[in-house]
Amino acid sequence: MKTSTNDPYAALRYPEFVRLISANSLITAAIMIQEVVIGYELYKITHDPLSLGFIGLAEALPYISIALFGGHYADRKDKRTIMQISQSVILCCSLALIWVMYPEHRSHFSTTSLLLTVYGILAAIGFAKGFYSPASSSMKAFLTPREVYSNAATWSSTFWQVGAIAGPGIAGFLYAYAGLVNTLWVVVSLFVVGQVLLALISKKPIPEVTDPKVDVWQSIKEGIKFVYEKKILFYATSLDLAAVLFGGVIAILPVFAEDILKVGAEGLGIMRAAPSVGAVLTVFSTAYFAPTRHAWRNMLIAVAGFGLATLVFAISTNFWLSVFMLFLTGAFDAISVVIRQTILQVVPPDNMRGRVISVNSVFISSSNEIGAFESGLAAKLMGTVPSVLLGGGLTMVIVTWVWLRSKELFGVKLT
Repeated sequence: MKTSTNDPYAALRYPEFVRLISANSLITAAIMIQEVVIGYELYKITHDPLSLGFIGLAEALPYISIALFGGHYADRKDKRTIMQISQSVILCCSLALIWVMYPEHRSHFSTTSLLLTVYGILAAIGFAKGFYSPASSSMKAFLTPREVYSNAATWSSTFWQVGAIAGPGIAGFLYAYAGLVNTLWVVVSLFVVGQVLLALISKKPIPEVTDPKVDVWQSIKEGIKFVYEKKILFYATSLDLAAVLFGGVIAILPVFAEDILKVGAEGLGIMRAAPSVGAVLTVFSTAYFAPTRHAWRNMLIAVAGFGLATLVFAISTNFWLSVFMLFLTGAFDAISVVIRQTILQVVPPDNMRGRVISVNSVFISSSNEIGAFESGLAAKLMGTVPSVLLGGGLTMVIVTWVWLRSKELFGVKLT
């Protein structure tokens, strides 16, 4: 199939690519719904922001511990099979959450044992995601030709953001009108449809490794070394780690919804969806106006904008101003995501892409899930608003530091 590099829909002309990003969109929506309603339920039980932070930590630690191994196997085994097995584990864990959350079952748990059980199930999901993520991300490069990688990164981000919009947006309303357990059954149904879409993707050839005798540890070290030596990879992933680790507020939005803005579950759904609405609108526009033309400049501007919007959100007492600032954080984050995904597809060779993406995934998980724990802990120790102000301020400091150290990257072209 021939496609024009100027065609904004080039990547969508490859059916298996569309199936993959559609499956990822549904899986993202399902996980988002699950996280929102479980987080809100736990906060209603405990009224402790740290309980929200532990949700992120429970997923992050197993994910980080296994993601580099996941990248190794993504480079050496069939990616579709890895994704299907991982997705099956996540589905089983979601069914376990339903069982635990049934009123007749949860009444047998103390608050502490209920929390530990939920965190244990989320840890198993994090473990499975450690294999799913590098296999899924590295598979994209085998479903489209190289000349449309940038466009594929745009549409992959768009579909992911659609799931990220639908998940939080639906979650608050489903929780309010259908209840916790019925909402979790919606999650299971989305996972099942995702499995069907994955089954419709054919197996792809496994790239030859440069040295098949290299053991798993040496293989992982090669991936880490590659990321460190390619400065655009290293600084891009480091920026995301630092910005979202300190500047992210998603994990503690239930505190804002319940105690500061007092808008309840429906307001929480709107706030959780706002960043993704901003992101999907921005990502869709990048199909026509690619941010990769001045990649590094745009990356730094985007992260700085993310930090500024976070600072305004922290001091806002108006619900709709807060929603708009969250919208902007998503819009700015989307620009950096498109640039980073293009870098991850263009820079690594085929036989190392899984390992490189797994290293990036560890950074992303660290910034999101451990950032969620940091947000909950900081909110408990410092107060919610001061903790967000500190995070936004640190984001601005880090962007300035990276800008001073990476001026040589302003001339790098990805298209």
